[in-house]
Amino acid sequence: MIYAVGIGPGKREGMTGEALEAIKKSDVIVGYKTYIDFIKELIKDKEVISNGMKQEVDRVKKAVEISKTGRTVALISSGDAGVYGMAGLVLEYSDGEDVKIISGVTASTAAAAVLGAPLMHDFCHISLSDLLTSLDLIYKRINLASEGDFIICIYNPRSKGRPDYLKKAFEIMKNHKSGTTPVGIVKNAGRENQEIRVCTIDTIDYEYVDMLSIVIVGNSSTYVKDNKIITKRGYDKKY
Repeated sequence: MIYAVGIGPGKREGMTGEALEAIKKSDVIVGYKTYIDFIKELIKDKEVISNGMKQEVDRVKKAVEISKTGRTVALISSGDAGVYGMAGLVLEYSDGEDVKIISGVTASTAAAAVLGAPLMHDFCHISLSDLLTSLDLIYKRINLASEGDFIICIYNPRSKGRPDYLKKAFEIMKNHKSGTTPVGIVKNAGRENQEIRVCTIDTIDYEYVDMLSIVIVGNSSTYVKDNKIITKRGYDKKY
């Protein structure tokens, strides 16, 4: 058995009961070192195999190899295993093994909970990392999502190697969204050193945003009340 486990933001309180149970049942834990460190108190009695960034395929192959020996493996992702996580890869590389995907709390919902209720209507996830997706396609998705008045959750928004992608994305959004549209930025969502900032498309400080941030941009019905971001669902029109 291979469990593709989403551990949420990293704290035990942010993990689902199903994720905790899968880890408990597993003989071997495989994952990126940083994510393994988040759950080290839960896996003291387990065999642990970890490696660094950009070694996702190696981790999956190792998990499949171990499972062929008859042991149960938990392949760890932060957030939800099926949202920019390891679920897809393990299904691609599995060869008859029993694979179960264990859902978790992804960054957008963890961030939304502390920002208020920004995801009350249609929303999408767009990563600004162009390691696996062309930049032209990323900007096309930003444009079309903005034109469609989606709430946009931006993953991997800004890094040292990509300092200007977020600014360009906002310039594209301004073609369809008002400059007063609320924007929420959460660093380390759901973790001990969590930081929250509420601003607008016009007032965002790009320098504040980093790779540990999730950026949520509202739609035309999104507003701020008592420093909480709220997107209207439409009940006021219906009733």
